[in-house]
Amino acid sequence: MILALLAGCQTLPRDGPSGSGVNDGATSADATRSYAMVDLSFELSERLRQAPPRSFAGLALADSHEPTDIIGIGDTLAVSIFAPGTNLFASGDSGPSLPPLTVDRNGAVPVPYAGSVTVRGMTPGQAATAIRRSLAGKVANPQVVVTANSASNSVTVLGDVRNPGRQALNANHDQLLDIIAAAGGSSRSPYDVDVVIMREGRTYSAPMSVVTTKFDENIRLQRGDQINLTYRPRRFSSFGAFNAVARSELPPGPLTLSEALSGVGGLDTNQANARSVLVFRFERPEVASALGLTQPVTSRGVPVVYRLNLNEGQGFFIASNFQIEPDDIIYAPRSGAAEMRKFFEVVQSMTRIVYDVSVTSNALND
Repeated sequence: MILALLAGCQTLPRDGPSGSGVNDGATSADATRSYAMVDLSFELSERLRQAPPRSFAGLALADSHEPTDIIGIGDTLAVSIFAPGTNLFASGDSGPSLPPLTVDRNGAVPVPYAGSVTVRGMTPGQAATAIRRSLAGKVANPQVVVTANSASNSVTVLGDVRNPGRQALNANHDQLLDIIAAAGGSSRSPYDVDVVIMREGRTYSAPMSVVTTKFDENIRLQRGDQINLTYRPRRFSSFGAFNAVARSELPPGPLTLSEALSGVGGLDTNQANARSVLVFRFERPEVASALGLTQPVTSRGVPVVYRLNLNEGQGFFIASNFQIEPDDIIYAPRSGAAEMRKFFEVVQSMTRIVYDVSVTSNALND
């Protein structure tokens, strides 16, 4: 029975692969379809730290210089007309202002003595000029002032903001961070929020942490833009022979492997194989190429397993220099001694069952 159990020891209960199993998967004949195994050194961890940051599409290409005071359909105009020497447009205490005028679906507003004046697509100053020209020959030297309450000169802010909705644009209030602040901002860490701008069928995106630190990412918006703040929490997972197994949030800023290990209670001294602490990662293709890895690129990146030996003092210096990235999986396989102990526990339970069955059978026969 023991020999049969030895032959099937691979069926012992586990919470993950053995260290040798992970290594065999990387060095097998079909490794090009699997993952790369990379032994961590301090020099390698330093190269990874100095790698360029993760690239993104960026918002700089979405910077707009279009005017933000264009009159559109549905906007309300306050029109004041001054005609020297006449009280033609006077209305008592209200002065020379006309009642609020709404731009109709044809893009025009009705003006007394001028008829329907097209103002759509104009700035308030251009609209005032158009109305003054329409009054030429009817009113002597009219002076026109137009102020627009423009609903069309606005953007929509959605997602992870305190006050989602429409925000008006103006000459001093049309940059991205101004609009986000006017919407109440986000309650999340900027490292966990992506800013997505949708404009005329195109999409631009960047992490909020980049928008707040790089000047060229705080772009000027244009009317009709839709800004969506998307919450994308950065997490890593730990499995195997740890004192605590958890899915943990990445804090703002960098997190080293040593800090991650301490956050889950460290290795289980009765179970863990300290010679083989593994970090599973879909590495960026440019970083994998710089490391000389030849594994094919998947839709998420190049699958890599970084292996660290914490049985040596240098391993702790490496762990304090190796940075954890979002979606990393930290795995500590069980040691050979722990596997053997588990095996004998199974053997002991099986022999105990055989013994109990034998005693019971003898008792029944007696």
